[in-house]
Amino acid sequence: MTLSITTSMRTTGVVEISPQGEIDVENAYEIKDAVAQQLAAGTPQRIELDMHGVSFIDSVGISALVAAFQLASVGGVKLVVTRPSRFAHRQLWVTGLLGLFGAPEPCTNCGDPAHQKVPSRA
Repeated sequence: MTLSITTSMRTTGVVEISPQGEIDVENAYEIKDAVAQQLAAGTPQRIELDMHGVSFIDSVGISALVAAFQLASVGGVKLVVTRPSRFAHRQLWVTGLLGLFGAPEPCTNCGDPAHQKVPSRA
């Protein structure tokens, strides 16, 4: 599965960046780039990474999240993770980084992409 990223601006000045798919060595830089683009376009009040659609994230992906957090911090913007999939939540917890990103609870009503059933062919 590939990674797609959508970005939206709320009227409250919060930017939401929503990655969908797998964040790994092939595409992790896209997360940091998405944050950098938002910071270059202006100074949002806050950046929220809505990670409910992340089915996989490896150590390079985690490093990209930390780099994005640091980039936002240098720009005076708070970056938090919202609605992480169970897999993303577990990875942030195991690495000890859950608190850095706002200590979000895993999204229980989002349908975890890592556990979605593949339709069978009849």
